[in-house]
Amino acid sequence: MSSEDCLFCQLINGDIKADVVYVDDDVFAFRDINPQAPVHILIIPKQHIATINDADDSHTSLLGRLVLTAQVIAKREGLAENGYRLVMNCNQDGGQAVFHIHLHLLGGRALSWPPG
Repeated sequence: MSSEDCLFCQLINGDIKADVVYVDDDVFAFRDINPQAPVHILIIPKQHIATINDADDSHTSLLGRLVLTAQVIAKREGLAENGYRLVMNCNQDGGQAVFHIHLHLLGGRALSWPPG
């Protein structure tokens, strides 16, 4: 899939509306339209990377920014004290539905383990 066909790239470009919670030069975050917890936010790089398998050493800083952005958003959403979960799926069997890497931030209730 090319970045032109990518749902998340279309969200970043403003072609499709999203409930945006955070934007900076590298990262875009929005509320999931099918939330699996009271707070379910997707944090994505603006750079199109299809799967985590496509990341390389040049993406090290960007991948770290996703996690640190999740921390900022978790604090804003009131999740930091009680806790939250970060999930990144890879490929079909891993549960990845949109092939643009994304970090799920889930919280607002006690989350069970194991997932899935």
